[in-house]
Amino acid sequence: MQELDVVVRVAAATLLLALALLLARDARRHRIVWFFVPFALGLCGFLAGNTPDAVLTLSGGPAALAGLLSGNAAIFLWWFCLALFDDDFRPGPLGLGVGGTWFVIALLDRGILDSGFARAGLSWVLVAMGVAMVGHVAYRLLRDLEGDLVEARRSARSSLVAALAMLLLLDLGVDLVLGFDWKPQWFTVAQNAAILLVAAGLTAWLLRGDASVLAFRSADAAAVAPAGVPVPAPRQTRSAPDARLLCRLNELMVAERIHRDPDLTFAAFVARMGAPEAEVRRLVNQQLGARHFRSFLNAHRVAEARAALADPARANEKMVAIAFDAGFASLASFNRAFKLAEGQAPTGYRADALRIDRSRDERVDPDGSPEAEQRLRTGF
Repeated sequence: MQELDVVVRVAAATLLLALALLLARDARRHRIVWFFVPFALGLCGFLAGNTPDAVLTLSGGPAALAGLLSGNAAIFLWWFCLALFDDDFRPGPLGLGVGGTWFVIALLDRGILDSGFARAGLSWVLVAMGVAMVGHVAYRLLRDLEGDLVEARRSARSSLVAALAMLLLLDLGVDLVLGFDWKPQWFTVAQNAAILLVAAGLTAWLLRGDASVLAFRSADAAAVAPAGVPVPAPRQTRSAPDARLLCRLNELMVAERIHRDPDLTFAAFVARMGAPEAEVRRLVNQQLGARHFRSFLNAHRVAEARAALADPARANEKMVAIAFDAGFASLASFNRAFKLAEGQAPTGYRADALRIDRSRDERVDPDGSPEAEQRLRTGF
């Protein structure tokens, strides 16, 4: 059993480290890599210390490093799962706050900061936080299921929720019934073997491509127009059904501006489109490049807000009024979506846009004639 223990742990850690190194090459193109690498390192730390065999147990600096990585694997898993199914995910103040709290408690629980806390029962605090994080992931995955336009990713949501729930119930059941110190060698080998299977599965999956596979992106995704560009007009090269759907989409988004409804759901949008749900999903995802219905709506809402912020006639209008008028349900969601799309806060964007507008007005000749503006543009 000792030899099997070593083989399984070394094989799993080797695969995870190799995956992390290979994916690191795509870190600039795929943000999901930044969440996978620490998660993989956390699992490696868990593998390094997950054995009851005294001969194989680490000590000193390596043991402290393994404990540090292992103790925070749950946080890395939480962030990785959220980023895997949400292209716009950022930990944010709440996520970073929870992560920092977990980090400190994990250090205390393992006696790294102060050995006096090693038996203070802080493990139960971590269990409670772990249950809350799994619940949060399940809630987010199921909440955003309807609007997910990437079919493979949409199908994987329910599977991940079921897998996380099963692992949580198993781990929690063992801790409650048998205690934290119960870990016979057959059980730890089984845990490590499960991680090996996951690592092998990820390796086989990623052999089909680069980090784009991990992000549920096809190899030709870059050729698709990103969400947020104007709805394209039907072309002769498109099929008749696609041309008809695009005409209807133009009518809804440009003429009726239904994105201004903060309560608009994907089901309601499909009903307004008057087409089967599968066709609407394919159109918005493959023709327009949107990966989630929320991001599709927010792109149109940000575009509308951007025009309002650059309008001198609305310079004194309150930001919350512009947010609500564009279709956002709250000022916070407006600020978050706008900064994500434009790289700056709405207030900064408005100040820059109005300053440019004033500068242009000051350069116009006093007569304000079309000839004067033509001279400014051409120099003649």
